[in-house]
Amino acid sequence: MIDRSLGDRVFNVVNYVLLSLICIVVLYPLLFVLSASVSNPETVLRGEMWLIPKEFNLDSYTKIFQNKDILMGYGNTILYTAMGTALNLVMTVCAAYPLSRKDFAGRGLITGLIVFTMFFSGGLIPTYLLIKNLNMLDTFWVMIIPNAVSVWNIIIMRTFFQQSIPGEIQEAAMIDGSSHFQTLFRVVLPLSMPIIAVMVLFYAVGHWNAYFNALIYLSSKDKFPLQLILRELLVQSDSGDFIKLTSEAGVRLKMSMEGLKYAVLVVANLPMLILYPFLQRYFVKGIMIGALKG
Repeated sequence: MIDRSLGDRVFNVVNYVLLSLICIVVLYPLLFVLSASVSNPETVLRGEMWLIPKEFNLDSYTKIFQNKDILMGYGNTILYTAMGTALNLVMTVCAAYPLSRKDFAGRGLITGLIVFTMFFSGGLIPTYLLIKNLNMLDTFWVMIIPNAVSVWNIIIMRTFFQQSIPGEIQEAAMIDGSSHFQTLFRVVLPLSMPIIAVMVLFYAVGHWNAYFNALIYLSSKDKFPLQLILRELLVQSDSGDFIKLTSEAGVRLKMSMEGLKYAVLVVANLPMLILYPFLQRYFVKGIMIGALKG
């Protein structure tokens, strides 16, 4: 046993207390939403449900799977996430691999130009006009192409290629007659599964939670992602439209919307919550890679 000084013991106690408080602050909203989604909406509206579900009720989940708009938005989000993440990975690899090679002339200048876009952009209005001129408004591609690559993720992947894959392996492959494409697909990528997992998580979470581009560029409801459907649901539940109905009907509608919005929040975030534990170690590794100089 290590004999710790009084200062170390006090430091540990303070750390445990602070981390416990942070854990409570983070977990309570998650547990509240989950409990509210399976509780009687009336008990939630009256403030009787704090943490443990009251009057267990799955009617809200039943309504979700009967609501065509929610299912359509869920399908759109899955499609945008899958196609967008695939394109993101291709573009990121194609940019990061040549920038990681020491024999690539002008890589410093190109990296500087790419990094420049992290600090300065055209802004919302010029971007909107560009997308309009490209005839991408209210199309599937407007959710994919404008976000085809992230400069930050390019830097992370480039740094991984430079520091985690020995240059001697690539040189040996080139001596054996391997082309750059063969070296990339047969040598570099098989050794890069950790960073690929990090990129999948980064990009997939970004696409899954994206709503702003849809809000600006989409007008057809059949193309809305789940996040925009959820936004409409939350706005509708808080708009007070139910007051126009009779008192009893208004209360029933309010209770129905209250339970439904909590259930949709759970369903919307469930895939990412399931995915994260499996990629957690890669996520942490990706953060550490990005903190290193390259």
